[in-house]
Order: sequence, then structure tokens, then C-alpha cells
Amino acid sequence: MSKFESSIKKVAYPQENVYKMLSDLSNIERVRDRIPEDKLKDLTFDSDSVSITSPMGPVTLRVVERDEPKCVKFEAEQSPVPMNLWIQMLPTSETESKLKVTIKADLPFFMAAMAKKPLEEGVEKIAEALATIPYDV
Repeated sequence: MSKFESSIKKVAYPQENVYKMLSDLSNIERVRDRIPEDKLKDLTFDSDSVSITSPMGPVTLRVVERDEPKCVKFEAEQSPVPMNLWIQMLPTSETESKLKVTIKADLPFFMAAMAKKPLEEGVEKIAEALATIPYDV
């Protein structure tokens, strides 16, 4: 199992706001205008899952655990490789928090070298995007 972690990102909103937004994936609708147009055509979601088409093929992530207010865990239902993703949120003050994204993927040996850099970059891009979302509830 390979593990990929983003750097820690500061968020200008309280931990509770971040958790409420990220634990209900139907909130993606509120930030749809921030998603690059080329990614929208394959994006589908409901309150518990999100599906996209990645360079490696279709990926569907489903929420498998909500640990209010500090973590949301996802598991791949449809993916080229078995994987989990989780988003951790911690308060830094009453009005700010920080987050980190982690992916664990069961990469076959022959894919590990090829997939390492895209997964490292992907986990970082996800964290950067999550850090810039408005979490007004």
C-alpha cells in the first residue's frame, strides 16, 4: 500500500464550517463555478459520493466514515486501483483551521513508479483546491 500526503494547508474558516461542507458532497454544487470547465463534463455527485474521469479512468469515491468535526474518509468504489482518501481538519483558532489530504493506494509494483508523481501532484492539488473554497455555512 502506497501512501501520499499533501502538505498542511491553512483555511480561513473554522473547523466546523470546513467539516460541514466536506462531509456532505452535495455542497460541491456551491463551488461548481470554481472547477475547471474541462473537469465538469464528467463530474457527478450526491451527498455521499463523487465521480470523475481521471487520466487513469473513471473514479468513484464514496464516504465511508465521518468523524465530526475532524475527518472525512472515502473509499474508491470504482477505480483502476483500490484506494482510500481522507481529509483531516484541525482548528488553529476559533476562526481558522488547517487541513491535510491523504491517499492510500494499492498500486501494483509495475504501476508504482508510473503513478507516484501524478498521485503526489494530485493529492497536493486537491488540498490546495480545498483550502481556497469558501466555507460559509
